[in-house]
Amino acid sequence: METYSFLRHLADSWVLLLMTLFFLGICVWAFRPGSRAAHQEVASSIFRNDDRPADPTPAKKEA
Repeated sequence: METYSFLRHLADSWVLLLMTLFFLGICVWAFRPGSRAAHQEVASSIFRNDDRPADPTPAKKEA
């Protein structure tokens, strides 16, 4: 069997199966029951240091 045919067969069978299992594993890990608190913390982290809304009129730079 030549190299191309062997690699093509490998990619069409086992690598496809491994990639599918990896994808499903990532999905299960992301939506696991105990991860809600971690996702909420990450989602609100960009607002952690906000004390007031941004100024609607940007400051003018002097030349």
